Amino acid sequence: MPPALAVPTATYRLQLQPDFPFHAATTAVPHLAALGVSHLHLSPVLEAVPGSQHGYDVVDPTRVREELGGEEGLRELSRTARDHGLGLILDIVPNHMAMSPRHNPALWEVLRDGPSSSRARWFDIDWEAQGGQVLLPVLGGPLGEEADRLKVDGDVLRYHEHAFPLREGTAGLPLPQLLDAQWYRPVWWRLARTELNYRRFFSISELIGVRVEDPEVFEATHAKILELLHEGVVDGLRVDHPDGLADPGGYLRRLHEATGGRWTVVEKILADGEALPASWPVAGTTGYDALRHVDGLFMDPAGFGGLLGRYRAFAAPQTDRGGDWDATVRRAAYKVLTHELAAETDRLTRVAARLCATSPETALRDRAPWALRTALTELLVRLEVYRPYTPEDAATVVTEEAVAEARRAFAVPEEAGAVDVVRDLLLGRYGDGPAQVEFRTRFAQTASALRAKSVEDTAFYRYVPLLSATEVGGEPGGPAVGPDRFHAYCARVQRDWPATGTVLSTHDAKRSADVRAALHVLTECPGRWADVLAEASRGVEPVPDAQLAWAAWQTVFGLGPAGDERAREERVREALLKHVREAGLFTSWTEQEPPYEEAVARFVAAGPCGVPGRKVAELRETLEPHIRANVLGAALVHLTMPGVPDLYQGTEREYRALVDPDNRTPPRFVGNENGGDGGDGGGSGSEKETVTRAALALRARRPEVFGTSASYEPLGAVGPAADHCLAFARSGEVVTAVTRLSLRLAESGGWRDTRLPLPRGRWADVRAPGREFEGEVRAAELFAASPAVLLERLPE
Repeated sequence: MPPALAVPTATYRLQLQPDFPFHAATTAVPHLAALGVSHLHLSPVLEAVPGSQHGYDVVDPTRVREELGGEEGLRELSRTARDHGLGLILDIVPNHMAMSPRHNPALWEVLRDGPSSSRARWFDIDWEAQGGQVLLPVLGGPLGEEADRLKVDGDVLRYHEHAFPLREGTAGLPLPQLLDAQWYRPVWWRLARTELNYRRFFSISELIGVRVEDPEVFEATHAKILELLHEGVVDGLRVDHPDGLADPGGYLRRLHEATGGRWTVVEKILADGEALPASWPVAGTTGYDALRHVDGLFMDPAGFGGLLGRYRAFAAPQTDRGGDWDATVRRAAYKVLTHELAAETDRLTRVAARLCATSPETALRDRAPWALRTALTELLVRLEVYRPYTPEDAATVVTEEAVAEARRAFAVPEEAGAVDVVRDLLLGRYGDGPAQVEFRTRFAQTASALRAKSVEDTAFYRYVPLLSATEVGGEPGGPAVGPDRFHAYCARVQRDWPATGTVLSTHDAKRSADVRAALHVLTECPGRWADVLAEASRGVEPVPDAQLAWAAWQTVFGLGPAGDERAREERVREALLKHVREAGLFTSWTEQEPPYEEAVARFVAAGPCGVPGRKVAELRETLEPHIRANVLGAALVHLTMPGVPDLYQGTEREYRALVDPDNRTPPRFVGNENGGDGGDGGGSGSEKETVTRAALALRARRPEVFGTSASYEPLGAVGPAADHCLAFARSGEVVTAVTRLSLRLAESGGWRDTRLPLPRGRWADVRAPGREFEGEVRAAELFAASPAVLLERLPE
């Protein structure tokens, strides 16, 4: 691998799928090379469930996906990329595989041969539960209603599109005996919630956990990826969902050794104030922590408070059902543990009860399973991070305050001792035997699934005063970030993780960065927003519920004009149907309420996407200069702050997309015929591309200014509007300066005598080389042509 490619200067994420395979990516290479990135960042490329639009449902880790063009297609993409000076980064999925036996040869073998199978150790199955049979929640109803649809076909059991292997010698048995004789049991899909006996990805039963902590499993599931790395086909890795693993740190150390230390980032969601474990041998995270800090710069903290008050007045949400952030998260967590993750909670409780019942430590004995379950529940719902990684972590994650609160759930004080037992086990105070390690592992894995489901997939859709604050990695209860806090974050990144990833838009984002940029402006005009909403809402009946209505109006404001009105309505409707199902207040994915969902669709058509929606469109048009400032400012900060920026496909231009699948449409590049729709652009689309190209070209031309040995220096403006200027220098050679909260700035009289003292030397505007500056520069002059300015120091 050439040294220049060891650490990317910038990456470009491509979502591969049957409609955008390796060949389409290959034809886009000239465009992306000209854009200025150093590497293409590819979504998972290993064999997946046929037709998969994302590739995270891997079925065979030993082969490159044929639907994308197979291994030769990937190698051709790599060769073309190399010819244009680009490398490849691969997204890998160590945590899980698809629970699709007919496509997954390893799983087929395990279901046929049971725990004696050579690949039984691949999958995280609890063979002691369910009578030693793997529960397969695939039936459309109870067995009695579906039995006639189960058909024996040679050595295969078929059910609609599903196929399962039959244990040798059992094909001729009557159906009840045949089912009892297998190493698996097909059951009604609704039993998955409480009866499942394999670890899954969050609450998705179609994805089964993989035991990559086992060295043999690691080698078998990573051989193809390592081959591609060592042969120079790819250069680095993105690791999906490390928090689901039994031992993330151990896995990453093994991966680091196996890859020879290639650039690797992990999809770790850091809570506010949480640090990435220093012992992990990685370049850093995929960048959701950066997203939170960049977004927060363009939110007005006081205005957010005003918006929150108006939301509460408009929607009147219950405190723990969308009215208060912390209370909403807590209630959602209780619901997730007792519903979506009931099977995981049961397994964790069984592990704890068995450990206590068989322990030589008398202090652990006489702990009723119900008491242990209650203690586990009360502690889990109080975690403010995804999970602990070591007993030392547990001391800060499971706090004394949380323990005291958890004890109050018990009516009998003596029974509350179960809380102390659980905490002591987590802290390692009863040793590190296999049973203790298994308990800590299961607790951590359950905690990470709980955090993802209760926060990102539930509370984000219930607490909606500002939709742009409910983003992956976000802190909706206090989303605004001031310049001092942002500078402190950047200084830490440059010092501790200078090659970490940074992002603003991803395939998992709830809304693209440019949709969020528009929504941020609402924190600067909460009163105007409420007034327009009151006017637009007048006469729009019926409204399914006021929280949904508030979110719907914000959705169309953020999305803005989007071409064909019918297509726009469909996009908004589908996003909001997903919204209400995830929120789970009146309908859900598993208990859908058609009358309510039909009412949502009618409301979207009659209100936000109907004539009343023009009021919101007029407000957006009025605020367009301030939306432009946020779009350009966020883009430039992202591309020049510490770390390695990752651009999501299409985001070099203004890109307005809603939650998936809206944001996974195949991209369209200038000069090639890939088809698809790369998102909706707007008036600042071409200007954003100019900013993007200028920043990427500068990074490519002067990598040392932004790289691991670079420096970061905050620059402070002086004068009456100083807080509206965010500026920093990189290695004394480049200056980024952007306008923040531009609506408040305009309302307060503009820049007036505000000045930005530049570092020593003469500085040229990278996008307008004829503009040069020196010393203290008047902000009004600096930002005369654009709210986002990139300067480069001229040679002396």
